[in-house]
Amino acid sequence: MKFRPLHDRVVVRRIEGEEKTKGGIIIPDTAKEKPQEGEIVAVGPGARDEQGRVNALDVKAGDRVLFGKWSGTEVKIDGQDLLIMKESDIMGVVA
Repeated sequence: MKFRPLHDRVVVRRIEGEEKTKGGIIIPDTAKEKPQEGEIVAVGPGARDEQGRVNALDVKAGDRVLFGKWSGTEVKIDGQDLLIMKESDIMGVVA
């Protein structure tokens, strides 16, 4: 990737949800909600505290994470639809 996030920002690729319900009904694209789960593609070095020290992030590239429905800024990098968000927008890491 030709993009490196700054400070405490991360780049996330959404993981697409199911195409069908448990009952077998196919969900059209217009009725689907945007997934709130994704995979971290790149992370910044971390935020600086008041003394100027860099605090490393708790997440790393490859982690599967959950984030808020309206979190992040949608961008297109190298032909991929990605999200750029702050680490604080991430709710947790999926184990």
